[in-house]
Order: sequence, then C-alpha cells, then structure tokens
Amino acid sequence: MKKCIAWIILAFGVAGVAQAGTLPDFTDLVEKQSPSVVNITTTQDAKPAAGARGNRMPDEMAELFKRFGMPDMGAPENGFGRPRHGQGSGFIVSSDGYILTNTHVVDGADEVTVKLPDRREFRAKVIGSDEKSDVALLKIKADHLPKVAIGDPDKLKVGEWVLAIGAPFGFENSVTAGIVSAKGRALPHGSYTPFIQTDVAVNPGNSGGPLFNMRGEVVGMNSQIISRSGGYMGLSFAIPIDVAMEVAEQIKAGGKVSRGRLGVMIQEVTADLADSFGLGKPRGALVSEVEADSPAEKAGIKPSDIILGYDGKPVDNSIDLPRMVAATKPGSQVVMSVWRKGATRDVTVKVGEADAGAVAVSEDGKPDPAGLAVSSLRPEQKTQLNVDSGVLVEESVGAAARAGIRPGDVIVAAGNQPVNSAAELSRAVNVKGRKSIALLIKRGDGSLYIPLRLD
Repeated sequence: MKKCIAWIILAFGVAGVAQAGTLPDFTDLVEKQSPSVVNITTTQDAKPAAGARGNRMPDEMAELFKRFGMPDMGAPENGFGRPRHGQGSGFIVSSDGYILTNTHVVDGADEVTVKLPDRREFRAKVIGSDEKSDVALLKIKADHLPKVAIGDPDKLKVGEWVLAIGAPFGFENSVTAGIVSAKGRALPHGSYTPFIQTDVAVNPGNSGGPLFNMRGEVVGMNSQIISRSGGYMGLSFAIPIDVAMEVAEQIKAGGKVSRGRLGVMIQEVTADLADSFGLGKPRGALVSEVEADSPAEKAGIKPSDIILGYDGKPVDNSIDLPRMVAATKPGSQVVMSVWRKGATRDVTVKVGEADAGAVAVSEDGKPDPAGLAVSSLRPEQKTQLNVDSGVLVEESVGAAARAGIRPGDVIVAAGNQPVNSAAELSRAVNVKGRKSIALLIKRGDGSLYIPLRLD
C-alpha cells in the first residue's frame, strides 16, 4: 500500500512538472537566425617595438619582461614587432551589408574581415565607432543578405529565456542559452548603458554577437562578462538593442554620436539618505556635485537636490538619469522634477552636449587612412592649452603611429586648416590623390609640424 502511494505521489509530481512547463526547443530559432550572425577577425599592423621613437612597449608586456629578466626578443631591426590579430562576432542589421559589433572588437584594427555562415568572406569598412557605448557599425559590399529582426528590450522579463550566437574562442556559430538575470545594470565605464544581465555562457569571441529572445528577435548585443578566470562565470552583460541601434543610426547619418549633458555627479538614493532628506521612499538621483558653468549650474541645480523626474518621466533609480539625458538632443529645454528642502519643484534646464569621446570615422565610410581616433576639445581645455582649435589624439595606429604621432598630442591644424572635430580632420585627410599632409601638433609646451604619409 505504501509503495502504491509513493508511486502515485511520484507520478503526480512528474505530471505537475510537465504541466508547469517544459524546457524550450531552440532548434527553429537557431536555424532561422544563425545565417544573420557573422564572425569578425581583425589585423592590427605591426607597431614600433620597445625603444622605437614615439612609442613604447605596452605596460603589461614590459612588466612580463621585467619580472622574468627577458630581453625583447621579437622586434626586427626596423623597430616594428609582429602584426596582432583579434576576433569577435557581429550581426547583419540591413540586407545591403550593414553590421553591428562592439567597438572593442575592431578598435585599432587596420584590417577587418567579416566571414558569413555560408563561408563567404568580405573586407569590412568601419563606418564609425563609439567608445562610450561600445558600439561599432561596419559595412561590407554585399546585397540580399539575411538580416536580424529587432526586438524591444523593454518587454524583456527577468527569468525569460534568451539565446546567444557567436564565436567564443573562434568556434564559429556556437549557440548558448540561459535566462535574463536582471535588467538596467550599471557597470563601470558604462553609465549610459542599462545593461541586460544574463547567465548565458559568453566567452571571448562572443563580443558583438546578438542576444535573441524566444521570438527570434535581437534584444541585445553581448558585450561584457565579469570573471576572475577570464572565462564564463555566469555573469554576462548585453547592450540593449535599442541603445545600439540609436548609436548606429547616428553614426550612419552624421558620423558621430551626439549626447545630452547636464554636468552633475549623482549617486543612488538609499533608504537612509531618503530618510535624511525627508523623502518618503528611496528613489531618484541625488546630486553630489555640480560642475562650474554647466547646464545644471545655469539652471540652478544644487548639491543635495534629488532629481525625481526628467522630461515627464520618473527617475526611479540613479542609473535612469544618465541614459535619459544622453538620449536628449543637445540644446533642448527639459523640465526636471527636483526634491529640495522637503518639497518638489520644477526646474527647466537647457541640455548641453557631452564630449563625443574617441570617434574614428571618415565622411565616405572608408577606414581613416591616417590611423587616428580623436575627440573634440572642450572650451576649458582649449583655454588651458592656449589654442583656438584642435582635437585630442586618443589613439594612433598605422600611418599616424609610424609618423610619430602619440596619444595625448593635440592636432591643431591639418594642411594649415584648423580642425575642431573628427569629421573636420577626416575631410582634410581624405582628399583624392593626396599622398601626405602636414599636421600641426601641440605637444607639451611646444608645437611642431609632422608630415603624415597616406600612401
């Protein structure tokens, strides 16, 4: 009798599990969507090795040689080392060959190759890249390509099944699956991005690949992991696809990404802080510092203000505010709801423009032959440097590195024409038939002209 009861309970339990739901079948999704996922390989030209003029060995390599007492054995006599190779993933967002991937996948690359699942390979052009969002837009010369369907990350629910396709460690079109662990995660150096956290197995080489929901729609771009070993440990982070597509559209339309700016430092409102400021419950973004002469200061925002609403939308968590501000067109008038001294008041602010960061782009979509990634100088930087124009060199590779241009240099003029943006520098450099151009460089307390060969 006891055995019968036990079998009945076991049978009921199994039936209950079956009724509650079964594991999902990903086969149809993979079959339909994998043709839109690409493998990306990059090549970075040999850079001057240790001791070469204007460059130095990377810190981690120098430390390795120092720790083991080893000489630099790999540098040829001309001062250049071996080319560097990298890999990642991407996905096709339009049938005429536009592809999304991470900036860190193609950063510094002199050559980018895209391999399709049908084994065709194409040389890709980096149309533009945005360091702050870690989004890059590529273009290959191909038509009638299978493109992904774009989903809505706002409709994602924690606990929902999601799937990644990519090339971890170079294993092309590998499929991994898991669930959404959390939404709206803030990560270091990613204040503009409310990351989607998942437990999908993501490893080096998955970067830039798509994150699909069960409807076969891309809801994110796999970007980062948190790991003590360098491999998957159950903490993977994806850029919401609406954020990535907005960045890509701006790059495609104007060659740069424009973001709004308030000029405040903010922090999370804890329960204790809410109680200290007389706020009923913890919410909003607490202003801890206001930059001098910033849009926020001009609007009358003060430290200890708690921003509860922005342009008619509630600010529930401090991470919400940077994303809202960044998405605002510079110059717009926005009303913010602010908690100050036990009462709510409305404050109107004219949103400024954030520093664009390092955006390497050319007007016609060709890779910058100069090998430069630059950012615009803020007015206070120009005053400090005593220059009327200029762009800050964030990265120097290829022709620029060979000419001796270094990160930290300020390019004041190109061919005797003042430059104030990446686009202006690109126009000066990308002149048909031009083989060289003289760049006026501000370095330290002095200035010098450097001839840059483009052939």
